[in-house]
Amino acid sequence: MAEERLEAAAADEYTQDGTVDLHGNPVLRSKRGGWKACGFVVVYEVFERMAYYGISSNLVLYLTTKLHQGVVPSANNVTNWVGTIWMTPIIGAYVADAHLGRYRTFMIASVIYLCGMILLTLAVSLPALRPPKCGAGTADPNCVQQATSAQLGVFFLALYILAVGTGGTKPNISTIGADQFDDTHPRERSHKLSFFNWWMFSIFFGTLFANTVLVYIQDNVGWTVGYALPTLGLAVSIAIFTAGTPFYRHKPTSESPFAKMARVIVAAARKLAVSVPVDPRGLHELDDEYYAKKKAVPLPHTPNLNVLSKAAVKTGGGEEDRWSLSTVTQVEETKQMLKMLPVLAITFVPSAMMAQINTLFVKQGTTLDRHIGPRFEIPPASLQGFVTISMLVAVVLYDRVFMPFARRITGNPRGISLLQRMSVGLVIHIIIMGIASVTERHRLAVAHEHGLYDSKNTTIPLTIFVLLPQFVLMGVADAFLEVAKIEFFYDQAPEGMKSLGTSYAMTSLGVGNFLSSALLSTVSHITERHGRTGWILNNLNASRLDKYYAFFAILNCANLVAFFFVCRFYVYNAEVSRVVDAGSTKQNKQREVAMQPASVGAVEATL
Repeated sequence: MAEERLEAAAADEYTQDGTVDLHGNPVLRSKRGGWKACGFVVVYEVFERMAYYGISSNLVLYLTTKLHQGVVPSANNVTNWVGTIWMTPIIGAYVADAHLGRYRTFMIASVIYLCGMILLTLAVSLPALRPPKCGAGTADPNCVQQATSAQLGVFFLALYILAVGTGGTKPNISTIGADQFDDTHPRERSHKLSFFNWWMFSIFFGTLFANTVLVYIQDNVGWTVGYALPTLGLAVSIAIFTAGTPFYRHKPTSESPFAKMARVIVAAARKLAVSVPVDPRGLHELDDEYYAKKKAVPLPHTPNLNVLSKAAVKTGGGEEDRWSLSTVTQVEETKQMLKMLPVLAITFVPSAMMAQINTLFVKQGTTLDRHIGPRFEIPPASLQGFVTISMLVAVVLYDRVFMPFARRITGNPRGISLLQRMSVGLVIHIIIMGIASVTERHRLAVAHEHGLYDSKNTTIPLTIFVLLPQFVLMGVADAFLEVAKIEFFYDQAPEGMKSLGTSYAMTSLGVGNFLSSALLSTVSHITERHGRTGWILNNLNASRLDKYYAFFAILNCANLVAFFFVCRFYVYNAEVSRVVDAGSTKQNKQREVAMQPASVGAVEATL
């Protein structure tokens, strides 16, 4: 009995989830990880969000006012860049999981990120890198002179260098934070349940600073100072993150997730004529000793996407290579990544709605009365700060009020399922676009009433705060949809593909922004056919953004119906028990739990 207690104490002293230090040594639970390590990670994210939103929030105004681009080209340039920002994490996740590890990938990418910020600051500071001023009282009152190819080249080169850096930092920073909690330890596992909520809460402080202070500085002090400050902040945050290195836990690299998935698909394709045995124990799987050395647990066989299970069928035709025979665990990892794709596709439309925040919503604000008192004018991009504030409030209320209440009713540790939480956000997106359409119709009515239909740069006598409801509700939607989306893709991804799973959430934002560009260009082109006045013009007072937003509301309704259909068939992963048992630390007990049929542990989404 005393020996068993010593074994249990030793198991509790070291992490049991396979995390190590940078040199591959086992990690003492008391020395590394936990909230102590997460502090350095969160501080970096606050400053990084300040840098990113300090650029993206006001970028459409810089393109139109300083580089003299039109509404549609500038909006598309913003969404194309933001789309790239969120797509590159796929590459960063691959490099981290298969080659360099999350920490080293992050450190290299953060330096690239900083170089992009420095070049961007130079691009907005040096007179030779931007066209001369235009407008009333200048040599170019109608802003006819466009930026040269060289000026545009330097500016967009800086933006896309920054996008490359983000590809390595974004999928890994949140995963590094989540890796600081050991799923096998009951107390740390409970802490991890709240990690993503407080992660989002913390990073949006940086966003709030960018959407208020930095945007004001850019509009009223200058773009040089407005870009130099987040560049300096990013440099400081990289130094702070580096200082936390002695406290981090690290997950070892594994084989490329793409290669593993490709081998499973190829092996299954080779065996299309082979039947899957009724008893899953007849499928190929490695022994307990292999998983014990890796401090891992094999995944149980599941009946969904059963055609892929053929990759694990032993045909008895001699020794088979890795491209013709996969283990059950490899097959199930592939299934887990593939079955999330329909959910990923559903998130593209709301991500396209979010792209309107820093494009058309901001341009609307430039036409309205922005005065607060006789002297102070609120920057139009600062309304994005209300997205942050409402999101912060909603996350706290959700975590501290709604979740405990719902937990008592449903018995679910999260209160409601992740897909149910996402569905609430999708409903709110429908409401947002409906309100945006009604508000825009009112703005156009006021413009017509005061004879400002043909006035491009004249302020409409209507307060900018009429736009406030759509910004506030967007933050509430984020608290449901975006937080749940990140946690869903991390939680449902297999252990060796967590970075790739996290990149799914980033990919949804990337594709959503590209979708926004495609919709804006297509609608603009179609509505201008046959000499008609288009819906989106450089003069917003002559545009019909109300119809454009109504179209978005209808698109969101169709997307919600598709989401319910996807949820009807989605099956959550079986819960594989890896919690350290003080009474028994034997690997075969873990294997026994893990190899239970999927019907025992899988829970069907009930939406």
